[in-house]
Amino acid sequence: MLYRFDGKVPQIGENTFVSETAIVIGDVRIGNNCYIGHGAILRGDYGKIIIGDKTSVEEGVIIHAPPDEICFIGSNVVIGHGAIIHAKKISDYVLIGMGAIVSLRAEIDYGTFVAEGTIVKKEQKIDANIIVAGNPAQKIRDVTDRDREYLNYSVELYVGLAKKYLYSKMELV
Repeated sequence: MLYRFDGKVPQIGENTFVSETAIVIGDVRIGNNCYIGHGAILRGDYGKIIIGDKTSVEEGVIIHAPPDEICFIGSNVVIGHGAIIHAKKISDYVLIGMGAIVSLRAEIDYGTFVAEGTIVKKEQKIDANIIVAGNPAQKIRDVTDRDREYLNYSVELYVGLAKKYLYSKMELV
């Protein structure tokens, strides 16, 4: 469901699927070929959310920005089920694992993987091309070519799923 709030209306890119059970409020800009899953909540009520192309926001994800600030999420990003995002910036080609928390004004650099259940603390900055885990998030190793292949596979999987939802008929049984 898309909601106008405080005079601001969500903007949805081409070939982007937004589930009818997702809630997208106010100043939210979503790029092309994205997937916004069932039960996701994107609150652009007193901050702005910008999401790049080919990014997937899986089921149950919550995204929010502080007052008068921007939560920027790049392109080719996968945000796993149940994650909570209050970040300042998530760069391109990032994977956020299921149940992870990326807190206020945190920044995740290019190509980084945040493991399931990880907590990236308020204003924490995570370097490029590493895998982090724990509370607080700490480097456990560098991203490998195999990791990158997995991310690219996941991105394309959700781009395909978005198109399938958009152009196939889903029926209540």
